[in-house]
Amino acid sequence: MKKHPRLLFGFIVILTALAVILLMPQTKPFSFKTPKLPGLNRVYTITLPFGGSTIALHAGKLQFEKTYPFQEGLDLAGGTSVTLRADMKGIPQDQRSSAADAARLVLIRRVNLFGVKEPTIQTAQVGGDYRLIVDLPGVNVNQAVSLIGSTAQLSFWELGASGSGALLDPSTLPLGMTQVLGPDARQTDLTGKDLKNSTVTFDPNTGKPQVQLQFTDQGGKKFADITGRNVGKLLVIVLDNQVIQAPTVQQQIVGGTAVITGSYTQDQANQIAIELQAGALPVPLTILEQHSIGATLGASSLKKSLFAGILGIIVIVLFMTALYGGLGIVASMALILYTLFVLAIFKLIPVTLTLAGIAGLILSIGMAVDANILIFERTKEELRLGKKYSQAIELGFSRAWSSIRDSNISTLITSFILFKFGTGVVRGFALTLAIGVLVSMFSAIIVTRTFLRVFHRK
Repeated sequence: MKKHPRLLFGFIVILTALAVILLMPQTKPFSFKTPKLPGLNRVYTITLPFGGSTIALHAGKLQFEKTYPFQEGLDLAGGTSVTLRADMKGIPQDQRSSAADAARLVLIRRVNLFGVKEPTIQTAQVGGDYRLIVDLPGVNVNQAVSLIGSTAQLSFWELGASGSGALLDPSTLPLGMTQVLGPDARQTDLTGKDLKNSTVTFDPNTGKPQVQLQFTDQGGKKFADITGRNVGKLLVIVLDNQVIQAPTVQQQIVGGTAVITGSYTQDQANQIAIELQAGALPVPLTILEQHSIGATLGASSLKKSLFAGILGIIVIVLFMTALYGGLGIVASMALILYTLFVLAIFKLIPVTLTLAGIAGLILSIGMAVDANILIFERTKEELRLGKKYSQAIELGFSRAWSSIRDSNISTLITSFILFKFGTGVVRGFALTLAIGVLVSMFSAIIVTRTFLRVFHRK
């Protein structure tokens, strides 16, 4: 791109325009009609939004719409708090703490699969009761109860002559089991613990959503044995102690794959898949208390934090301009674009914004300026050696690159370690810092250099 800086400049302009549209307030969509071209029998009306969190395209049968709002954490937006009681009846006394921790891990996996970012899930012991306190940002009470209050325990049942164990009391059988298999129903040894993955697919004949189950190698062998001895008989699938499907086995099924069908909406099928994939809760949970919670960080504190960040950027711009003149102005323009790019990426991923995340963003802004200072100081050295201005600029960038690369890689390694082993706001800080460092390298090396090649020649 050295010989064609204007092409790269055009690419940067397009990225900037997209970022601005994504970040600006939502305005009234505008529509236009396509001209009647040869070969087209109709004129299409295309509707596009302008700005805001929604990106949409409506043109004939082509209908696309997706929302990209800023996701805010508990400290900025509040959410829902649910207190659950773990029923430890039947769990040995010395295993109850580990059972509560296992339930906490299942809930963490479940809310992460659902898309809720940076939840706070804690265990507590009150007397002889074990409780889990769950705080979910951006989720209402009904969503929270539906997400964490269900057990998602999966089991498979067959007719008694092929099963194992003593005859069960009909009152203890899953709901609907007596009507399907009668009192001789037996539970097989295939359960949700043998499940490897669960996904939502669509029936190719009806188009209705269904849940596809993929078992582990051991679970696949169990499933093959069960279907092999029940050819021509019913195999009942039970979810949360309720019969949900009772297909007749036509032949032995190998490969470890099964499908749960029913009158599900896509949201219901997705909920079942999430619960099954996250795993069954090791102990039953009952809801003791549920309520909405407000932002833990006051609005005034947030405004002060944002004001401090904006003031910091203004001071940096003034400092760079006073110290490096025209070069500083170019670097300040790149810094503003850097901020736009990072905020747009936060919307697209999306990244949950907390006060710690904002701190990571502001820290990465300082690192972006640091890269420009290294470049400009190397450029000054080349000018003192008698190099031409354009040549000094290119040498400044190329010779400062190794230092910039190594320092940023070390920061990225630290961010990775924090994200891998940290929890909650620590992971949020690590993620925003890593994104900021990557974008800062792009803005310092690509954007600043392109601007200098196009506008700042001597």
